[in-house]
Amino acid sequence: MSAPISAEAMAGASAVAMPADIERAARRVERRQGLRAALLVLPLIVLIAFAFLIPVGLLLFKSIDNPVVADGLPETLAALATWSPADGAPADTVYAGLKRDILKAKADGTLGIIGARLNQDTPGARSLLQATGRKLEDATDADPRQAFIAIDKRWGATEIFGAIRNAGDRYTFNYYLNALDLTRDGAGGIVAKPEGQRLHINLFIRTVWVSALTAFVCFLLAYPIAYLLAHLPARRANLLMIIVLLPFWTSILVRITSWIALLQKQGVVNDALTALGVIGEAGRLALIYNMTGTIIVGTHILLPFFILPLYSVMKTVNPNLVRAATSLGASPFTAFRRVYFPLTVPGIFAGSSLVFILCTGYFITPALVGGQNGQLISNIIAYHMQQSLNWGLAAALSTLLLVMIGVVYFLYTRLVRDQR
Repeated sequence: MSAPISAEAMAGASAVAMPADIERAARRVERRQGLRAALLVLPLIVLIAFAFLIPVGLLLFKSIDNPVVADGLPETLAALATWSPADGAPADTVYAGLKRDILKAKADGTLGIIGARLNQDTPGARSLLQATGRKLEDATDADPRQAFIAIDKRWGATEIFGAIRNAGDRYTFNYYLNALDLTRDGAGGIVAKPEGQRLHINLFIRTVWVSALTAFVCFLLAYPIAYLLAHLPARRANLLMIIVLLPFWTSILVRITSWIALLQKQGVVNDALTALGVIGEAGRLALIYNMTGTIIVGTHILLPFFILPLYSVMKTVNPNLVRAATSLGASPFTAFRRVYFPLTVPGIFAGSSLVFILCTGYFITPALVGGQNGQLISNIIAYHMQQSLNWGLAAALSTLLLVMIGVVYFLYTRLVRDQR
């Protein structure tokens, strides 16, 4: 018969069990809190996924996706697998496969799509393919090579077959080459485009230059305004803040069209300068539909985005630091340069990066006031999306622009970290 359990033993067991129960209860509370937090964050995660991650993923995929020629001319590409432009005109098997592919594509209604894809790399390929499709049905099968050459002499050369082979990869980086003003020759080597066809690199350089200049002009205008906001009495500072925020309450199209009325040759600015005798009637300034108009209007629209982060930093600077510097013998300018200005550098970095990033993606302002010389890379992306329908090139250009913005953001974070 077992000995009875003493009261002291039961009390000791309870003392051991209670902390374990408390720990389990705490874990249950933590799990419930974690689940509640996850449910609260879930809408944000879904929004980020559908508004950013999925579109960026589709953008990256579209920039390398190239199924048109691979699906449209499969027999031709298979016959060209062992062919090289150094071999001269392809063998008869290539022409025979090309004939079957063209006739099938014409029956399916996809010949124009295939021609449009080839035309992106080789101008004139679309008209050549469609003209060949119309005349090919009457050609005999005895000599397919001569049948093609009889339709158009370009089928006897190697350029068009090199273009077909270069465009035949289902996944390709050719769109990125095009975005960097490069292309492939008939042998598949990477070469620079002819001088007259190099467009995108110049637009990227122009976009960076305009964005940097706009950010610099915004800095010159925003710094004194932010300083006044941070140091004026509350009543005057509130009135000035309303003036700064007033453009946000007005449509961007209204602001742009107002600037068009102000800056055109017969506009308010030129009329005022002419009336004051600064310029003559024949010397009216071209302030719109050029790069000048893009910078002026862009600066006005983006200026609040520089003022607000700069003001938020200036508001945290202790004014006693400047007073202490002047009390120790520093001149007001030296106190500003050695004490106050370095403390506001994080705000300058924040405002500069924000304005620069917004300006690189600007589309409406250059489209309306930039004219031919004031267009930025965003305008050519819109052109390829809406008019040329070269979505692969538009996706590649957008990806390169996204990478450029990512580099700017990375540099900004490094600079801010070094300032701390």
